[in-house]
Amino acid sequence: MTRRLGVLLVPVSGLSGTSYPAGTAVAIRGTGGSVDGFVDGDWLPLAWWEFADTQPDDTPQT
Repeated sequence: MTRRLGVLLVPVSGLSGTSYPAGTAVAIRGTGGSVDGFVDGDWLPLAWWEFADTQPDDTPQT
């Protein structure tokens, strides 16, 4: 599975209780209406409207 990266569009609370602001980079797993997001090991259950996909960090920039 290709690594997916995203960015939060709205503030989201992780399982730890930490609130992550809009603009926070997240690692994403899954597809569909809800996915798993991770920030430094903290799990964020995300709905489709709470994040946007970004380019993988290993994609060469031109």
